[in-house]
Amino acid sequence: MSKETINSPSTESLAEAAKAAQGKGLPPVHLWTPDLSGDMDIRIARDGTWFHEGTPINREGLVRLFSTILKREGDDYFLVTPVEKWRIEVEDAPFVAVDFEAEGEGEGQSLIFETNVGDRVVAGEGNPIRVERDGETGEPAPYVMVRDGLEALIDRKSFYRLVEIGEEAGGWFGLWSEGVFFRVIPADEMKVEDGA
Repeated sequence: MSKETINSPSTESLAEAAKAAQGKGLPPVHLWTPDLSGDMDIRIARDGTWFHEGTPINREGLVRLFSTILKREGDDYFLVTPVEKWRIEVEDAPFVAVDFEAEGEGEGQSLIFETNVGDRVVAGEGNPIRVERDGETGEPAPYVMVRDGLEALIDRKSFYRLVEIGEEAGGWFGLWSEGVFFRVIPADEMKVEDGA
């Protein structure tokens, strides 16, 4: 991301524009296609903390509001209103799944995730779970799709709880939700790790 910021708005003016654009539910950011206004010095850290000009944004309501006008295009993330579009930096995923509930069992199970900004999402065909593994350490990085290409990194405590309810299917250890099996790790690798 370019360090240059062109006519960057204040977070307050962007928040006012976002509030004005909201109705019931999430704003229709997929319909908003203004020209790029520039780069805004907002960064979302891997742990879900939002920073403005290097300082954490401690106002939970402001972070939640901004999360509703977040849009992804390719590998870039933007805060958008009907008339503005500001590129921001996202270190990993824009959200963090901080908790989940499991309802039912086996193939009939539903996994309902809650994010750090208050979104609730049921993992399934439209909201898949995926696990990336670090090429050097093998460390898993699990994600769940929240909406419109925006994912949440599943926090460590939740991932450990998910592993406890995982099952084997088709040579894989994974998770069932809404009738879909999400692969986590090859079953033979899981057995080796369990035996270590």
